[in-house]
Amino acid sequence: MNQASTASSEPTTDQHTDRQSIHIQAVTGIPDIKPGDDLAAEILIALKNMQLPLAHGDILVIAHKVVSKAEGQIVDLATVTPSAEALEIAKKLNKDPAKVETVLRESSQIVRTSKRADQDEGLIIAKHRLGFICANAAVDESNVDQQNHVILLPKDPDASARSICAALEQATGKKLGVVITDTFGRPWRMGLVNVAIGLAKVPAKVDMAGETDAYGRELKVTVPALADELAAASGLLMSKEGKKPVLVFSGVQWTPRASSAQELIRPTGEDLFK
Repeated sequence: MNQASTASSEPTTDQHTDRQSIHIQAVTGIPDIKPGDDLAAEILIALKNMQLPLAHGDILVIAHKVVSKAEGQIVDLATVTPSAEALEIAKKLNKDPAKVETVLRESSQIVRTSKRADQDEGLIIAKHRLGFICANAAVDESNVDQQNHVILLPKDPDASARSICAALEQATGKKLGVVITDTFGRPWRMGLVNVAIGLAKVPAKVDMAGETDAYGRELKVTVPALADELAAASGLLMSKEGKKPVLVFSGVQWTPRASSAQELIRPTGEDLFK
């Protein structure tokens, strides 16, 4: 992968195009985003300053925090009154009761709580109201420029992605895609990766059943999660301290369609470990 985005990429339905490279470019110069800011406009200004024109088929991968900030999804914990349930969980896990209450408000279900003896603060695994299973219902204190404040996920990440995509397409005249990401842990594996939580036009997954592998064998149940692949790759250039919340992917083979990150959530009936 190259940090220079030079390829012109048309969305394509040709599943057999032999792509040799994908280019990823960090968009620099985006200011600290505040509630009410026009994020799409800030992205366009940064692209102009970089002299980086968008091309047909480019996909913008955006960290959710700048989206959430622009939409005002920030909570001052000093304004939160913990419930009895929050106080009980906070005592058990040695967590801030106001933060626990915020997690409860963002959750439809608490899946598991845990605190090991070697941990100063325990962990809440929750089912977010959007359906994602993640730590602390994605309530996060990092990259907040105000003390005792936390950031939530956008209320509707798919709608946010569609709005940003439409504004960028209108301004540039190009056919684009948008992926909004967050960072999640993974069951049975250590470490964190970025995953897709909001989509505009980019397929969540690609069903390759009926195609053939390199040796001519027919594929039966091969369904790559394209949106999550893009999100995971974005972690190579995004960083907590780097202030690079927007990346441009060029050269990706994809076919635009109506899509939603909800397609990536495994149905409850297929949960083998519940």
